[in-house]
Amino acid sequence: MATLLGPDIPVRPATPVQAATPAAAATHRPSEGSVHSWDLSTGVDGPGTRFVTFLSGCPLTCLYCHNPDTWKMRSGKRTSADDVIAEASKYVRFISASGGGATLSGGEPLLQPVFTGELLHRMKHELGLHTALDTSGFLGVRATDALLRDADLVLLDIKSWDPETYRRVTGRPLKPTLDFARRLADLGRDVHVRFVLVPGLTDDPANVEGVAAFAGGLGNVSRVDVLPFHKLGEAKWQALDMPFTLHDTPSPTPGQVAAVREVFRSHGLNAV
Repeated sequence: MATLLGPDIPVRPATPVQAATPAAAATHRPSEGSVHSWDLSTGVDGPGTRFVTFLSGCPLTCLYCHNPDTWKMRSGKRTSADDVIAEASKYVRFISASGGGATLSGGEPLLQPVFTGELLHRMKHELGLHTALDTSGFLGVRATDALLRDADLVLLDIKSWDPETYRRVTGRPLKPTLDFARRLADLGRDVHVRFVLVPGLTDDPANVEGVAAFAGGLGNVSRVDVLPFHKLGEAKWQALDMPFTLHDTPSPTPGQVAAVREVFRSHGLNAV
């Protein structure tokens, strides 16, 4: 089983996967991946009611992560694509009636690009569901164009504009996320940008303005979710015996959140 990327391991593009021929399809074996869990969700993982598959493994170590238990691939359960599709198929009628779909989240789905690609393809073409990919974009180079064509929507977390703040928040450099965002724009993929507002960390006016100006210039961002920082995941950090360094950080006030949304709107974006 693959392990969590270390700080010195380079990020390499995924090998393109060719479409199976009719002869090969008969012997096709579904891919397997490390799955943390799945759930039905409304309102936070894309439009409508979603069947959300949380994959294990993430190269980022975000200070405010509410799912630190998904960081390591070995913490997940080895699961076949067939098993995930079978579970999702139970809810297709209910999901479709709500205008929802299926979302791959985590963790970071692009840490397992072959598994992610198969799930997106089958959710879209076998089950007829609207599909969404929830990603930080850091491993965007691993996503083939075919994988992205099967994602009707990309939920892209842009956690900061200032590179030093981004590294402080995530432990990783910012540039891969921005490169991936530009690639999505070139491909014309629908994107919802998500920005977590953390007082004293990501709320600097220049930082907010930078993310807003960048997102507004892409041309394919249909929505921006300004998400107020919360500490609902702190118990998981404690359970994992990990220090939660934002313990004393307050949540932003409604007024602060509203002001940041206005900055995004000033760049022609639908900020909520």
